[in-house]
Amino acid sequence: MENYDCLKLENQLCFPLYVCAKEVVRQYKPFLDEIDLTYTQYIAMMVMWEQKEITVKGLGEYLFLDSGTLTPVLKHLEKKGYVERTRSKEDERNLIISLTSEGEALKEKALSVPGKVSQCVSLNADDAKELYRILNSIMNKWRKSESKGEE
Repeated sequence: MENYDCLKLENQLCFPLYVCAKEVVRQYKPFLDEIDLTYTQYIAMMVMWEQKEITVKGLGEYLFLDSGTLTPVLKHLEKKGYVERTRSKEDERNLIISLTSEGEALKEKALSVPGKVSQCVSLNADDAKELYRILNSIMNKWRKSESKGEE
């Protein structure tokens, strides 16, 4: 029976990652509802607040999302007046996403969200930093392997 141990749920790293990711997003929901954003819209806006302007492809790479997932998110954000989508003048195949003044103003309303969520996740600062370091290390390896695959 030991050769089947790899199939036990308790031996899967993916399961606690899945549960924690799902639960963290669930913790965000009431706070994001207050500012009328979904979690995916929120992380897209976080990139927009930092970058101000980015291509859809660049945003997708940042968030590990494909254009099929991003397109409806960006359409909703545009409908709310937070971003504008325009074709690049240099290459019309590229869609540029730009932050609007309304989108910039939303940043103030969102300022309290990270603190509220951190109160829901009971991790001390050292454990949070270590978990962040480990997860980022994994993400960066995937990011590097994806960029090598495109070359």
